[in-house]
Amino acid sequence: MDDMTVGGRVLASAAGYGEAAEALVEQYESVTFEEVHREVLHLFPSRPGSVLDVGAGSGRDAAALAGRGHRVVAVEPTAELRALGMGIHAATEIEWVDDALPDLPGLEGRRFDLILLTAVWMHLDEGERAAAMARLAGLLEGGGRVVLSLRHGPVPAGRRMFAVTARETVDLARECGLDLLHLAEREDPHGRPGVSWTYLGFRG
Repeated sequence: MDDMTVGGRVLASAAGYGEAAEALVEQYESVTFEEVHREVLHLFPSRPGSVLDVGAGSGRDAAALAGRGHRVVAVEPTAELRALGMGIHAATEIEWVDDALPDLPGLEGRRFDLILLTAVWMHLDEGERAAAMARLAGLLEGGGRVVLSLRHGPVPAGRRMFAVTARETVDLARECGLDLLHLAEREDPHGRPGVSWTYLGFRG
């Protein structure tokens, strides 16, 4: 599988997503924001604030959060997914950005009350995860929250994923000044055999 190029950078972490964009968007949009995030809904701000959705995919989560009054920046490095998401949620006020972890250079100087990473973290290798966690901590407003999910199970053909544990992620977050608020495990919302998830919430 060829690496993707994002803003002139080679991005191996997004391999396999562009050519499958239409099927993936249909899959993403087949489940609701509330169902996917049922374990961590209580961690999302109740008052309107600034939200960063990293790896926004089809924009399902970004649209739901914008609908709750938040100012949402949706980062999606895969051009095909980004274009489809912008079309599906054209009526919703979302700022779409072509950018990617671990550096997120396009967000320099910005800060967010909530940073959401849904099915993103396991695409990063060990070095990228360390750099990305430090970057996320730097993008967080004081007292802000990071909510992320870890996918466990078989890796789809053509994708790049790594086995990432909750313990490693919690320890890495702590090293970056983020405190664990919540940890939960659940089955796959799409019912895929052998796939399960860990949801983690951190406070800056």
